[in-house]
Amino acid sequence: MSVCIKDLIQNMNLVIGCPIGCSYCYARNNVRRFHMIDDFEKPEFFPNKLRLMDNQRPHNFLLTGMSDFAFWEPEWRDEVFDKMAQNPQHQYIFLTKRPETISFSTSLDNAWFGVTVTSRKEKGRIQAMKEHIHGGHYQVSFEPMFDEIGEVDFSGIEWIVIGTETGRRKGKSVSKPEWVWNLTDQAHALGIPVFMKEDLLPIMGEAQMVQELPLAFRRVLEEQATWQK
Repeated sequence: MSVCIKDLIQNMNLVIGCPIGCSYCYARNNVRRFHMIDDFEKPEFFPNKLRLMDNQRPHNFLLTGMSDFAFWEPEWRDEVFDKMAQNPQHQYIFLTKRPETISFSTSLDNAWFGVTVTSRKEKGRIQAMKEHIHGGHYQVSFEPMFDEIGEVDFSGIEWIVIGTETGRRKGKSVSKPEWVWNLTDQAHALGIPVFMKEDLLPIMGEAQMVQELPLAFRRVLEEQATWQK
């Protein structure tokens, strides 16, 4: 049975806001709906949320669910990564659509950096990430997809996530099964785990859903289970 990725990875929205302005951005709509900040195009840092890292029960954390790592101020990054170093029991995920604007490195082995690729023309983001972000682990998120991505250089990549556009936007793009299988087959040929998000269920069907996690994430979930006993 397929699972929701939110049950495996917890959002920790340390920064809210992003100036990119994607037409399909769910975060912007949520912020406006719930009045989280005054201007979504001006990211704001909420350091009080760092206390969530002090939980000794291990978690897989997504830290950029409502922001883009490229638009974090350097001092925000410093504070967050100092806190991460104090809490190695967790795995931490960061996503960006603008890796070419970042110059960042870390020695932490529990940091995961990913780029979002939504079309064939954006594949260069993967190489840009590897050139501009050093250390940790690399992943790629294909969500949403607006066309067939084609052949991808997955060298150095340790996980891919595939999804489709959600919501009710006029003209929204729906991922095609052949697009999903193209990426899945390429990744599997290299031994890279693939996670199809739950929004692909109506498209792929339960029997075709692939939901794999990196070993580090699986270990966190196993440790969580021991805390519940």
